[in-house]
Amino acid sequence: MKKPILVVMAAGMGSRYGGLKQMDPVGPGGEVILDYSVFDAKRAGFETVVFIIKREIEADFKAIVGSRIEPHMEVRYAFQELADLPAGYAVPEGRVKPWGTGQAILAAKDVIDAPFAVINADDYYGVECFQILYDYLSQPRSAQDYCVVGYLLKNTVTDAGSVARGVCQSDGNGNLVTIDERTRIETFPGGIHYTLDDGATWIDLPEDTLVSMNMWGFQPELLREIETRFPPFLDSAMVSNPMKGEYLLPNVVRDLLGEGAVTVKVLSSPDKWYGVTYREDKPGVEQAMREKAAAGLYPIPLWS
Repeated sequence: MKKPILVVMAAGMGSRYGGLKQMDPVGPGGEVILDYSVFDAKRAGFETVVFIIKREIEADFKAIVGSRIEPHMEVRYAFQELADLPAGYAVPEGRVKPWGTGQAILAAKDVIDAPFAVINADDYYGVECFQILYDYLSQPRSAQDYCVVGYLLKNTVTDAGSVARGVCQSDGNGNLVTIDERTRIETFPGGIHYTLDDGATWIDLPEDTLVSMNMWGFQPELLREIETRFPPFLDSAMVSNPMKGEYLLPNVVRDLLGEGAVTVKVLSSPDKWYGVTYREDKPGVEQAMREKAAAGLYPIPLWS
């Protein structure tokens, strides 16, 4: 079987953060967050990385990120375009928001030819999770055998504002039963809670709730499912939410689970997440990276 590859979703503009956060340095050697993710993936065994970006940031991205990584790994690029829609569909007038993580993965279908891991560009996932994920994907699996890395909720929140997380429910065998996207999870003095009605009411979540950080493991056959399900999504979104409707990767997985078409193993990670969801998060991430480098976890510069 082919070696697993890493797919990094880096097309988001980071509206809440206010800029191209994927290219904002946080490391003592000028590294960006995804430098650490790719570095950790490489030492876990990944040899190929696919970056999904927007065409308009191609030159900057390749200069800032790609040039550092290309001497160490095979680098492939894919481009998420707003107008890249199935035949017969057009972008609604006035829409500027991309179509979501499902469309992002679909944009890379021509450069994904092996079992693949998916991560966000702006999340620091930790060291151990990449080894766990690589080891799982390196074993022979059926076309319907997926996995997701689950994190303790308390390790994935920020005091600077709300975060979106997929709340995982698993069975006694460690298989995912369902995943519920919660788009506004916040900390408060008594713990962590979320709202479904813009803050009118809140529901508490235990700190040890297992959540998805969009760190998945898939077989390449998933690409056909994403492609097949995109038009029905568009049919609905063009009516219900033409400006902001998103075709989300976790929702595709949720639907497949509901149909009994796939099995998703939940792989628990002991790592702590770091991210720059908001500008206020950046100093804490910079401090964490300095401490990790000082402890010998990472060299300075990273890609030496």
